[in-house]
Amino acid sequence: MHTVDRFWSEAVGQEAAIETLEHVTSPEGASDLAHAWLITGPPGSGRSNLAYRFAAALIARTPDEREEVYRQVRAHTHPDLEVLTTEGSIIKIDDARHVASRSNYAPTNGRFRVILAEDADRLPERTSNTILKELEEPPATTVWVLCAPSEADLLPTISSRARSLRLVTPTQEAVARLLEERDNIAPDDAARAARLAQSHIGMAKKLATDAEARERREDTLRTVLAIGSLSDAMRAAGRLAKLAEADAQALTESRDEKEREELLRNLGLAPGAAIPMKLRAQFRELEDDQKRRAKRSVTDGIDRILTDIGSVLRDTALVALDAQQPLINEEFRTQIEALAASIGAEGVLYRLDRVAAAREQLLRNVSAALVLESLMASFLLEAPHHRKDRA
Repeated sequence: MHTVDRFWSEAVGQEAAIETLEHVTSPEGASDLAHAWLITGPPGSGRSNLAYRFAAALIARTPDEREEVYRQVRAHTHPDLEVLTTEGSIIKIDDARHVASRSNYAPTNGRFRVILAEDADRLPERTSNTILKELEEPPATTVWVLCAPSEADLLPTISSRARSLRLVTPTQEAVARLLEERDNIAPDDAARAARLAQSHIGMAKKLATDAEARERREDTLRTVLAIGSLSDAMRAAGRLAKLAEADAQALTESRDEKEREELLRNLGLAPGAAIPMKLRAQFRELEDDQKRRAKRSVTDGIDRILTDIGSVLRDTALVALDAQQPLINEEFRTQIEALAASIGAEGVLYRLDRVAAAREQLLRNVSAALVLESLMASFLLEAPHHRKDRA
């Protein structure tokens, strides 16, 4: 495989975007390099991965340096990279100010200094205003790279100052091939993971390599498909909340411990040593950050549950309409066929509407438990027009 192709190989299905980025990071395309970029695309399309690859290609002085620079960029250790991200629901204004102040520094040993905002959609208006001036008039050797699901998720004053690069959802075949080649996943397991993840690259890898993650997903589907009464709905809501918490704990537990060990090491303290009074504030700050991350991880877990519920409803609609297309959740075909016979296509649309409403409530920071209880209870109801037809 050619060096260039190998460098971008994990950005599956994004040939048009890769062609653009390869051009503007080459000497021949230097005049077409914008000072700010907005990379958008659906969940799982690889926005962050492509953004980090782009950052490495900008910083590296030669194509041969790209892989080594990428390793440093991905670890957030390269001196010419600043990353603006968050473990909470929004990016804090102090973090934005810090990064904005460093955007005027000249590159240390690369071609460009890159400011990368992984969660630009989490920039509230006041925080956005702190980086607006830097986006308008950056130094010639600084490039901003913002990531968000869509342009609509940012203030127009931000999105209008960046060149947009839209990613697409990769095919299941492309995701499966990546899992086989990059992660040594068996072909059948890779294909199944790509199908269940609906081409979400990160989730596909998790489902292919983590048996507990697969079981949590199957538990979610079994729970939702078994709802037949109000008591079932309330038990389902509680069960799904516990599954989201277990998923979040699996993601954060080992990372939290590593962060604490690293802080101890950086402060010259032995594991298990008493924390001096003058250093306790740093540990409290770390614990507060970890609590915010844990809360966000639970919310993200519930969002994944809603995605899985949506996949069941998509399958139910196909069966109800006799569409003769492959199901995402083929393993649950019998239960899905029973649901389709019970609620019909109109009932599916009603439930999909309820799932969308649940997502909106999560964005408004409504209690996750209340969101799930409301959603599960609504599944006992039918769309008014559908109920009328059956009367």
